Amino acid sequence: MRLIIAEKPSLARNITAAIGNMKRTTDYFEGGGYLVTWLYGHLFTLCDVEEYTGDPGGGRWTLQNLPCFPAEFRFRLRTNADKQPDASIIHRFDAVKKLCNRADVDAIINAGDADREGEIIVRLCIRHALAMDKPVYRLWLPDQTPETVTAALGDMAPDDDYDALANEGFARTYIDWLYGVNLTRFATLKTGTLLRVGRVIVPIVKAIYDRDTAIRNFVPDAYFALVSKAETNGEAVELTSKFKFSKDEAEKAGRACKKLNAAEAFVTDKKTKKDSLKPPKLFSLSKLQSYLGKKFKMPMEKSLSIAQKLYEDGYLTYPRTNSEYLATAEKEKVKKILQTVAAKGYPVKFRDGKAIFDDSKIESHSALTPTYKIPDANKLSPDEKTVYSAVLRRFVAVFCSEECLAQKTELTISVGTYETHTLRGTVILQPGWTKFDDTARGGKILPALEKGDRVNIDFRPVPKETNPPKHYTIETLNNYLKNPFREEKAAAEEGDDSEDYRAIFEGLELGTEATRTGIIENAIKSRYIALKKDVYTILPGGEFLIEALSQMQISMDKYKTGTLGQALKKVYHGEIDVDDAVILAEREISAVFSAAVNDPENAAYSGFYGDTAGVCPLCGRDVLKSRYGFQCAGSRDGCTFRFGSSICKRPISLLEAKALLRDGKTEKLTGFTAKNGNTFAAVLEIKDGEVKFNFD
Repeated sequence: MRLIIAEKPSLARNITAAIGNMKRTTDYFEGGGYLVTWLYGHLFTLCDVEEYTGDPGGGRWTLQNLPCFPAEFRFRLRTNADKQPDASIIHRFDAVKKLCNRADVDAIINAGDADREGEIIVRLCIRHALAMDKPVYRLWLPDQTPETVTAALGDMAPDDDYDALANEGFARTYIDWLYGVNLTRFATLKTGTLLRVGRVIVPIVKAIYDRDTAIRNFVPDAYFALVSKAETNGEAVELTSKFKFSKDEAEKAGRACKKLNAAEAFVTDKKTKKDSLKPPKLFSLSKLQSYLGKKFKMPMEKSLSIAQKLYEDGYLTYPRTNSEYLATAEKEKVKKILQTVAAKGYPVKFRDGKAIFDDSKIESHSALTPTYKIPDANKLSPDEKTVYSAVLRRFVAVFCSEECLAQKTELTISVGTYETHTLRGTVILQPGWTKFDDTARGGKILPALEKGDRVNIDFRPVPKETNPPKHYTIETLNNYLKNPFREEKAAAEEGDDSEDYRAIFEGLELGTEATRTGIIENAIKSRYIALKKDVYTILPGGEFLIEALSQMQISMDKYKTGTLGQALKKVYHGEIDVDDAVILAEREISAVFSAAVNDPENAAYSGFYGDTAGVCPLCGRDVLKSRYGFQCAGSRDGCTFRFGSSICKRPISLLEAKALLRDGKTEKLTGFTAKNGNTFAAVLEIKDGEVKFNFD
């Protein structure tokens, strides 16, 4: 008898449907030589700090057990929101454990989701069931159709063959725990505010913070552009000169226009050719989310949730994929899907080539496609129709039997000997795949001019301003997270994508396709960032997070996260082991605690929430370290005395705050930064109940 452990009840149902004629009991299905049971996703979680170190804080977080670096990571069953045993979790694990240890079970099959997370979810259950003496196999399902399940059951590899994936999964879990637990507690104790500090969430919030700060601080630069929109043969021909002039050079710009207008402009070259426009690539998860976000303003969490449900219903392949390519071994499978799609009236045919099938650009899963199982559109919700249609229509576009033919025109117009302009336009002659996917349309239509024709010009100075950076959208943030070290403009351009796949395979991306959506949603729920339509903006909570971490010298930028991501990929490739990656994280966290300087007598000590700095000059009560600075304990009774923990971008240490309250002033302090960016030195003093600068 073989026991199959499915990660979720829905997968268990699909497996039993494929096997057929299975009898249902309370906790499992039985039939055909198989037992099929299920989990509820994660049954186990890593132990908390106090379970390793004891509870010196009496139920409250304390610095006394930080940083916590377990000699050996331990897991326990998940608890409920009150940290009490969860009866449903206990019952489910007991049922799985009993089945694992049944005498007639001679093999166990890991049917976790086909990713690193699914791999370790089932492994943990087998490990804690003490059933490691039985052979374990892996059921790897790119989709959940009956045909795929049946084929996969007949072609299973030992679960040991997936050790590399499991090792990366465990290393990622341990490292995320180390960062999340140690730095979240440390930052929260420092500020008195719950700050969620994670390996991935912080650089995501920081990217949005940096972009919004750049927009807020942007000062437009006014200038004059020289533009001609004169008509030739009844069509306006817009030309913009390469010459630009500052806002103070209006006369100079006018003279330049006269000089250009005195010259003659001619079409010096014309190139026209008919070409076949290539269809776009298939969807990865992030590309699908970008498309749905841009076109339908659908949040990432919603699009992933719907794609996951369509996968569990057998209509789509595994959605959490980072590839836009198919494996060469899938060609016959694709041909079968095309037959089903063609039967629905779509003009498709099998097409081969590296633009579609490329094993070198697949890590674990191929691109997201429909399966041969086509849903009844009347039984899908409107949102399910939107997501399924997007995937289906992209698939049809890629394998469309009709080419998209276009006429491309390029005009070269010379203005005297001063400059040359190139105008490009595209006219779609035969729509082909564009009938199913609107990612490419015809471009600008050019006037009917031939080589040697004269072009009328009338250059005039046009006042313009430089534009600020744009807020991150679902699409541009996804592009950034997939490769944070690539220029945004380059990421938006079509063409060679080898650099992006190199970044993914080397671990340089921020988060993964499987985790990124949840982390962004966590940032939204934590009120660090907001998503309106498809645009992300920073919120005050996010500003406080990033600025507080900066003051605490906690650096969680894309470079550090990228370094850790590379270490995880080295674990996957067997270049280092799990302990090596964990040690790297522990060193980084130790450096944070060392840099924080927790010695109250040290000049750099910034203090913790609730530390006493001195006596209030207005009411005589204690002045305490608060969330944003130092504040009188009598503030609730109306006392207004307070000052920031950072003044003009200079952190104020606890010793400096104590000196200010004790003596009424500080020593001369350096490192303040004015609004114009210049640094200056000054004495802080208390005058009229307020903290002010003294430059004497």
